[in-house]
Amino acid sequence: MSKALDGVRILDFTHVQSGPTCTQLLAWFGADVIKVERAGAGDITREQLRDIPEVDSLYFTMLNHNKRSVTIDTKNPEGKQVLEALIQKCDVLVENFAPGALDRMGFTWERIQELNPRMIVASVKGFGPGPYEDCKVYENVAQCAGGAASTTGFDDGPPVVTGAQIGDSGTGLHLALGIVTALYQRTHTGRGQRVLAAMQDGVLNLCRVKLRDQQRLERTGTMKEYPQYPNGQFGEAVPRAGNASGGGQPGWILKCKGWETDPNAYIYFITQAPVWAKICNVIGKEEWATDPDYATPAARLPHLKDIFAEIERWTMTKTKFEAMQILNKYDIPCGPILSMKEIAEEPSLRKTGTIVEVDHPTRGKYLTVGNPIKLSDSPTEVTRSPLLGEHTDEVMAELGYSPEQISALRTAGAI
Repeated sequence: MSKALDGVRILDFTHVQSGPTCTQLLAWFGADVIKVERAGAGDITREQLRDIPEVDSLYFTMLNHNKRSVTIDTKNPEGKQVLEALIQKCDVLVENFAPGALDRMGFTWERIQELNPRMIVASVKGFGPGPYEDCKVYENVAQCAGGAASTTGFDDGPPVVTGAQIGDSGTGLHLALGIVTALYQRTHTGRGQRVLAAMQDGVLNLCRVKLRDQQRLERTGTMKEYPQYPNGQFGEAVPRAGNASGGGQPGWILKCKGWETDPNAYIYFITQAPVWAKICNVIGKEEWATDPDYATPAARLPHLKDIFAEIERWTMTKTKFEAMQILNKYDIPCGPILSMKEIAEEPSLRKTGTIVEVDHPTRGKYLTVGNPIKLSDSPTEVTRSPLLGEHTDEVMAELGYSPEQISALRTAGAI
């Protein structure tokens, strides 16, 4: 069975997380991703957070599956000629260098267009055009600059970054969509184009409900679904909302049986309006279904703390899995707080390919996240990440270099 991106060749100049997330996703869909790395060193994440000495870290291996690795000295004139040959043969160049780095290498947009007018150049940057566009950005900086941190946490505490890598991996996902879109447009125009995904923009896109709430707050001065209502103070900006839902259905994280010793013995519980009567029956508060102080969503808003406290008295008598099993019978939306250990050991995630066990020649077997997007006609096979420079000779031969020429380039330090 063919892959969705069969025939697409990606020249991968990315490193660390945001860019590799993008190119790995394209590789999972069948693109031939050629990762260009520094000779002798490679992607810096090969050696970061190592758990086995002198072996590629999990940081690297979990972001670079299904790729081929070549090592090229981009400062060597002959190495630059190799890069020019690759640009002429590839469809997309992806990079997440610091601003201006590609230009300083001699590969401006204009030069790339001379070499290959069909080339799509896709970039991750910290900020888009504006006062901060030359600033270096990392994951947590993006979360802070994109609005996530200021709206995460509890009202009486500091801003908090999330454990989800919405700045790096989130931007990589955005960039992958931009690349596929540009490839589709090229089928009509025959031209390449530049694709930019700024990390601040990507985080803000994922925080759009908070921008919605900023405008609501400016118009009304209050937001009734936030835990600050009715007794708290609203300022000029959207406050941190704890575990409140971002939508119109109030929700909160509640303790379950065993919470005293298990930091993840909790469940997220949503008091969805259509099943309110069922919630009342389950927790033994049947009278709330008709009580005018509780019967309607609007009436319940001032009492949410009391309501969740009463629901928690019930959830504390059940494990999170027992509670979920009972609540699901009545279509009451909820979800257990799953630890990474529980997720890693979940059989259904292995079956769907969301968690995959991979064998590596120096590391041995390890777990990784598989393709989160499933295509019926293009199933994903996750293959291991490449060793440093593992495919240099193979790719050089595909470019038309003879064994003697490859040997001479290696002697010259170009590859």
